[in-house]
Amino acid sequence: MIVTSNQSAARWVDFHCHVDLYKDHSALIAECDRERVATLAVTTTPKAWPRNRELAAKSAHVRIALGLHPQLVAERENELPIFERYLSDARYVGEIGLDAGPRFYRSFPAQERVFERILRACAEQGGKILTVHSVRAVGKVLNHIESSLPQDRGRVVMHWFTGTSAEARRAVALGCYFSINGEMLRSPKHRQLVGSLPLDRLLTETDGPFVERDGQPLRPRDVGHTVAELAEVRNVSAKAMEDAVLQNLRHLVSA
Repeated sequence: MIVTSNQSAARWVDFHCHVDLYKDHSALIAECDRERVATLAVTTTPKAWPRNRELAAKSAHVRIALGLHPQLVAERENELPIFERYLSDARYVGEIGLDAGPRFYRSFPAQERVFERILRACAEQGGKILTVHSVRAVGKVLNHIESSLPQDRGRVVMHWFTGTSAEARRAVALGCYFSINGEMLRSPKHRQLVGSLPLDRLLTETDGPFVERDGQPLRPRDVGHTVAELAEVRNVSAKAMEDAVLQNLRHLVSA
């Protein structure tokens, strides 16, 4: 994911973006390369993965994650065999996880079945990097990770983490990273939480196009604003934060 040549080395990191949900999908991939944004393009169903992979095949900075979004499990659980068929060709996995919000709680038992099966498959193959959704379900997510994905068999990045301080400490102990977006920093409570996370576990994300600024969906190039806000929260310079995020990504992908 990190390009090592001096000319094209990444400057920014967007570790969670729904690139295929933008109208200008192909142009956005080109923009990520031009702006040097190391971007993880997550998918929400395994059926979307081959086309996404094809479009990003020549990209220096965009990588595609194989996903089965927990909010879609109710109608897409039957795509799990497709997911498993593609998994051996996927280094990155996401968006996956659990969502116990009111709209999706009825499917929670199915979500847990799918999540556990995905974690076990990732553990069996080894070397996967996962971006994980945990809305109102952080404890359950961490339980599954602890029981089904040993730290030496895969790495987890907690996407848009809003758990408690105790859950954050537990996630850190399990080896998790955290991808931070600008919306997370709007809340004083979450700013405080982000401020307490280990600096060497922080990445940045947009979660575009679901997150907007001034009525427009964020694009991966906009992640620089989050780096600046995160630097303020951590009381370091923007350049120091920029460098730390890139270094964290290098450690994550080289482990």
